[in-house]
Amino acid sequence: MFLFGRCSMQTAHWETIGVKQLMTRVKEEKMPFGWSINPYRGCAHGCGFCYARAFQSFIGMDSDDFQSRILVKENAAEALQRQLHRMAASRNFDLPVLAQDIGHIAIGTATDPYQSAEGSYKVTRECLKVLARYQVPFSITTRSPLVLRDLDVLADCRLLSINISLNTLDDGLIRSLEPGSPLSGQRLRAVRELRESGFRVGVFAAPILPLLGDSRSQLNELMQAVKASGAQFMMSSLLRLSPEVKNWYYSILREVAPEALPTYERIFQGAYAIRSYSEEIQCRVDELRRIHGLPHSASDHDAVGTTVRADGTAASVGGAAPCVEGAEPFIGGTTPCAGEAVVSVSGVVSEKPQGGTLHAKLFKLRERPGAGISPGRVVEVMEQMSLPI
Repeated sequence: MFLFGRCSMQTAHWETIGVKQLMTRVKEEKMPFGWSINPYRGCAHGCGFCYARAFQSFIGMDSDDFQSRILVKENAAEALQRQLHRMAASRNFDLPVLAQDIGHIAIGTATDPYQSAEGSYKVTRECLKVLARYQVPFSITTRSPLVLRDLDVLADCRLLSINISLNTLDDGLIRSLEPGSPLSGQRLRAVRELRESGFRVGVFAAPILPLLGDSRSQLNELMQAVKASGAQFMMSSLLRLSPEVKNWYYSILREVAPEALPTYERIFQGAYAIRSYSEEIQCRVDELRRIHGLPHSASDHDAVGTTVRADGTAASVGGAAPCVEGAEPFIGGTTPCAGEAVVSVSGVVSEKPQGGTLHAKLFKLRERPGAGISPGRVVEVMEQMSLPI
């Protein structure tokens, strides 16, 4: 039994930036989506375990900047409009062909598109209007019920699924590890309202935290609540701790659950948990998912390639898999996320290392000719990280 307090969190500072394009191509074959959109860089939810903290070192920022310095892509909708217009023009403005070629856009792979800044900036909402105009298929992953604000726009979109992230019902734990995130009841109510509005919605239990949310009773309670909320599927993933994220996460554990540290140090000899632990949790989750009748993904629940509009009608959008969030390996699979793909192929960064181990390794790749990374891919990675080209 652990007692949790609320960890301190700096007040988020928002800065506006401009971008040349918003959609980023994800070429890795194992990706369940072909494109990603992140309307913000950084996230005020401040999740201590978030893999995207590691991305800060790419641009010379610290891990704590991830939650305290939020970069708002204020011209995101305009950039998206230009990008989709060019793509549509090359296809004679045949929107069904455009949708088929794009396949699946995942919104929220390295930030939460409905974090607090969205309440005033409305960057995500304006991007949804552009996506509706071009009728391209996409999914959304968020921890926030603010997504309910945009039901009117979403009703006109080719929406594959909405994925609400929730890995525990312990609100004390949420306040400790996700100080800026909505509590569990708010997220489950959002699931219920989304279902009542006719959208395909599921819960993403990510990441499952050793000792803090991985017991049979904890997972069973979570799945009971998820099922009762009306969720149509539940995806899950294990915790992944890159060096930068591990240091941050362990600093929080020392404050709120110091008894857990020895177990974490044994389980995480590298970025991923040891196989014996991973397999044990995988079996546990798969068994409970079957008991509660919760498919692993939206495509398991319903036919892939249809989207459920707000009025409950289905519209064909071509083959596409559901959105997934996080760089952790999937329980029941090994599909990485867009963030993981970027880490695995990023060969060029724009600045000298600023102390981050991952950043230093990437900088070495930058100076290695013939590293196996094409100039075109380098540009794509830099654009995804919003690095100067």
